[in-house]
Amino acid sequence: MQKRKLGNRLEVSAIGLGCMGLSFGYGPAVEKQAGIALIRAAVERGVTLFDTAEVYGPFTNEDLVGEALAPFRKDVVIATKFGFDIDPVTGQQRGLNSQPAHIKAVAEASLKRLRTDTIDLFYQHRVDPNVPIEDVAGAVKDLIRDGKVRHFGMSEAAASTIRRAHAVQPVTALQSEYSLWWRELEQEVLPTLEQLGIGLVAYSPLGKGFLTGAISADTAFDKSDFRNIVPRFSPQARRANLALVDLLGDIAGEKGVTPAQIALAWLLRQKPWIVPIPGTTKLHRLEENTMAAAVELTAGDLGDIDRALSAVTVQGARYPEHLQALVGR
Repeated sequence: MQKRKLGNRLEVSAIGLGCMGLSFGYGPAVEKQAGIALIRAAVERGVTLFDTAEVYGPFTNEDLVGEALAPFRKDVVIATKFGFDIDPVTGQQRGLNSQPAHIKAVAEASLKRLRTDTIDLFYQHRVDPNVPIEDVAGAVKDLIRDGKVRHFGMSEAAASTIRRAHAVQPVTALQSEYSLWWRELEQEVLPTLEQLGIGLVAYSPLGKGFLTGAISADTAFDKSDFRNIVPRFSPQARRANLALVDLLGDIAGEKGVTPAQIALAWLLRQKPWIVPIPGTTKLHRLEENTMAAAVELTAGDLGDIDRALSAVTVQGARYPEHLQALVGR
């Protein structure tokens, strides 16, 4: 597996693993030993960046990741997140909370679940409008000074907020959605990251599974799958958006690869400091995703893809209103 650097400081595999779906978000959690086996299979295939968060489960995904990676701890990078107020008994989210004391308490709890002495990359999961970003960056700076965190990250933050945080504690990586069907951050965020020397960790690089071609307008999701409330995944939107998948399929067929591999290879060609973190619960999908790092797209290929995609208008918002309100601040 090729390596890349986030923020010119943190070296990771060119493709990481988003671990959320093993415990949360896309239907029932996988059986624990199956989740451990999948994570360890990723290590065997050269993946070194593993992404989790306290809110995934909540708490159970960090436990899973910590146990799975314990034998390989010195060889991998573990990223987790703070920023939500979670009832420790019920697991219910009670809103955002990036108060400095809360950030430090979350770090201590995450360290225990992850079975480690240091969090490699600690993201603010969502910007908290009630806490100045300078205070947030200052709290993480304290954790870095104390050796409990190595690098500071942000997620779904606006360019101006990133600049303010970076002035207090250098930001190593921004995690945001970025893919062939969500490119909004090309307008302001990507130029800001390039100027400041910050890496991008792209989540949902396969459009929450849609860009793989495995989802149709008639696909039924489990009742606990959050795609049920995402406007972009309504049957009507899916039916319209299949035009994008068809185009990817045509391009993939010409290259002798899969649509998912084209989508990931496209991301890798955008900037040398972009690292996608596709998630999966299936070994064959893990193998497919990691092999995308070896897919070569020429400048001509990229031009062909952009021209083809410009003819397709993706239908549906990427989040319902209550979740959309939490991004881009």
